[in-house]
Amino acid sequence: MADFARIAIADLPSSPLAAASSFHGAHVTNLLECAKGMDVITIILPPADHAHCAWRLAAVQELARAAAPTRVNAIVGTDAAGIARTADWLEQAAGVTGHVLTIEDPQ
Repeated sequence: MADFARIAIADLPSSPLAAASSFHGAHVTNLLECAKGMDVITIILPPADHAHCAWRLAAVQELARAAAPTRVNAIVGTDAAGIARTADWLEQAAGVTGHVLTIEDPQ
């Protein structure tokens, strides 16, 4: 049985630069510590506009490198059921790491 953690981060500023700074300053150390002994870490992030895509992907990719062999991915969205299904899939998808997946809210 795999060990995994799902970590929601909801307290990010709306500005991409401020959000990236906040994420790195307040969360990266804790995420790396949490990754120790885990097979998979899934970070849940709130939706943001396209200006946040680059820093989020770079952060998750670098976390995946630093935490290896722990797999690190992120899910962006607010649909709890969609997030849970995607996290379940990620936890079983051997080799999938360093990705940011966006869940569309059901209409």
